Amino acid sequence: MQAHHDLIEKFYTAFQEHDAETMASCYHEDITFEDPAFSLKGKEAGAMWAMLIERSKGDLVIHFDRVMADETSGYCHWEAHYPFSKTGRKVHNQIQATFRFQDGKIIEHHDHFDFWKWSRMALGTPGLLLGWTPALKNKVRKTARQSLDKYMARS
Repeated sequence: MQAHHDLIEKFYTAFQEHDAETMASCYHEDITFEDPAFSLKGKEAGAMWAMLIERSKGDLVIHFDRVMADETSGYCHWEAHYPFSKTGRKVHNQIQATFRFQDGKIIEHHDHFDFWKWSRMALGTPGLLLGWTPALKNKVRKTARQSLDKYMARS
């Protein structure tokens, strides 16, 4: 379905332009978002993108391709290049995104990527040694959640 294809393109073009407001406008009010670092609902998803864009200080580069969509679901491959805010280490993350649509908006968004590979780039030796463990993944999720809660409280 062309409208859903265009919606995914609008979302990632806004991401390339660091426009979190337009990204959030692509989401249904009951959006659920999930990736290895976050599990979010509603306004939290848009706030996460705003936080990540703000923290990137303009150093975030996004590429996307392979956009596919039908009446109910969609897919996109996208890549992010950025310095990880906590360590300054350069990250090149490759993500497979899947979507479900409702009422002309994205109602479900799941980003899939290799957490161990990401943790090696973002965290260095600790990621290399512990990135495959549930303990490190849980610590990253907890820290990400706390960061988002702080960001949302000040917004």
